[in-house]
Amino acid sequence: MTERYTEAYAAQHGRFTVIPAAYVFLRRGDEVLLQLRAGTGYYDAHWAAGAAGHVEQGESVLAAAAREAAEELGVAVAPEDLEFLTIEHRTGEGAAIDERVDFFFACSRWTGDPVLQEDKASDLRWFALDALPDPVVPHERLVLGRLRGRTLAPVTPIGF
Repeated sequence: MTERYTEAYAAQHGRFTVIPAAYVFLRRGDEVLLQLRAGTGYYDAHWAAGAAGHVEQGESVLAAAAREAAEELGVAVAPEDLEFLTIEHRTGEGAAIDERVDFFFACSRWTGDPVLQEDKASDLRWFALDALPDPVVPHERLVLGRLRGRTLAPVTPIGF
């Protein structure tokens, strides 16, 4: 029998919720595909990863990344074509929703032509890593800057 932690156990021991997300930067040489966020209430009018979203319950982070690429860009990405970049462990104002673990991937191979599939972005463009637009979502700009400088660490803590 497999033991599982209950909500009561977590509450009694002061545990909190960490929200995992997968980010996919499609790459074309030295360029990266970014979307301009719109109508979401979160960093609207900021450029962001072409595909990103929360990992769903029971889903691996690799499956989430591939799913987000299909849902947001209409492209098929094989999990084995995802290149691990970094994990960002972020904290904010102390609310559970501010506790984040973000898995960043690059991908240079996919099937299909990237086209916006959802109404949470108003534009989609390729940018050279050394000529990023302004503004970019801050925690994503950090990853892109370190990717450009080849200084990405496996884990990137923010807010601690």
